[in-house]
Amino acid sequence: MIIMGILHAQYMIFSELIADLQGQLKQDLAQIRFMLKKNPAMGYSKIVEIGKEVGKRYDIKLVVNFPKEGRIKEFDMYGKRDLSLIVDQERKRFPINRQLIKDKALEILGDVKTEDAYMYENKEGVRVFTDKWKIDILPHSVHIWTEFDCKVTKFCDWLMENAYQMKRQGS
Repeated sequence: MIIMGILHAQYMIFSELIADLQGQLKQDLAQIRFMLKKNPAMGYSKIVEIGKEVGKRYDIKLVVNFPKEGRIKEFDMYGKRDLSLIVDQERKRFPINRQLIKDKALEILGDVKTEDAYMYENKEGVRVFTDKWKIDILPHSVHIWTEFDCKVTKFCDWLMENAYQMKRQGS
């Protein structure tokens, strides 16, 4: 039973990371809201700082993004969409075949499109998208431009384990 828990935890890095981020943002929400009212730049800086601190615990550079105007005021969505995870800035190739990433995206996410992306200077990448959102998957980072529903979360957990070969420390 314990072994199953440990094995299962390996596949949950993304889930754990976003739960941690959401918890930290919620804990500091009153301060963030106050800062956003008084000085929006300071409020945004606080959110960025929280993302960086949470990311450090996972050895990831975590960036909380607000790509559309007004999203910073949607407090209940903090940490639930629009994140960038930079895993290894030097990596230019995936440790697995890109086709496997595209196949897994279709298997887990269902009705999505996939394509090779960022294919220049001996680099590679994959884009998974619909008409409403996208996930940009590069060997060094993943940029998720959508809300994390159960399917997106499951896919990102799979990516962290397979495309980034990340395991929770101690697992």
